[in-house]
Order: sequence, then structure tokens, then C-alpha cells
Amino acid sequence: MKKFKFLEHTADVKFRAYGRDIEALYANSAYAMFASMYKGEIKKSKKIKIKVKGKDFESLLYNFLEEFLILLDTEGFFLSNIRKLKLDRNKHKIEAEAIGDNVKNYEANLNVKAVTYNDMFVRREGKKWVSQVVLDV
Repeated sequence: MKKFKFLEHTADVKFRAYGRDIEALYANSAYAMFASMYKGEIKKSKKIKIKVKGKDFESLLYNFLEEFLILLDTEGFFLSNIRKLKLDRNKHKIEAEAIGDNVKNYEANLNVKAVTYNDMFVRREGKKWVSQVVLDV
């Protein structure tokens, strides 16, 4: 199964991500966001632990992706892989280990300013999970 696909949008970047479970969905959503900025392979030279909370699945996804944008802006962290992702569905919390490299080692082709709630959803469709996100660029 494809992890994500980009959809047409007039001014911003819109994508749908997929996962066999909700943990894979959140990881694939983060991969899609970084794939919008850079199409190549990212080295795995740095590890960062991430912890975020939300009030529902959408706000949790928003906060999860926003945390990566904050790390990109403040530490130059460019995501390659996510490991040990644990999602507590009852408390809407995520803990994960993110692996990546310094953005200075890459020529990013797009600057994502923010994650938006516009057209956002996280839902189960049959046996898979699906999210949709619009990124302000």
C-alpha cells in the first residue's frame, strides 16, 4: 500500500497519508510533509525524542507535524525515519524517536510555514487509517 499521495491544491500543499494502523498513519503523515520539501534520501545522523498531546486525533496530528516544523526551524532537524512510535489513543499522546540530519546538508525545494486544520481529517476507512492535511507554504 502506498504511504501517501499529494492532491491538487491552488496555493498550498495537500496530501493524504495511509497506514495499516494509526501509528503508521502518523509516521506516514510526517514523511509526506518532509517529502513535500525534499524528494531525496535523508541521512540518519541525529536522534530526537518527541512527545506531543492533543484533544482528538486531528489536533494530535496537527501538534505532531507542527513539532517537526519547530525542530526544523530551531535545530535544523530534517526527518528521515520515525521509530518507536507509541500512540496512546485514550489520552491522545504520542511518543516517538525521530531520526534525521541537518537541513543544511540538503537543498529543500519548498518552505512549509505551518500545518493547517483546513480540510484536515484522521479516520478509519475499512481496514486502513487515512489522514488528510493541508500545509501552508
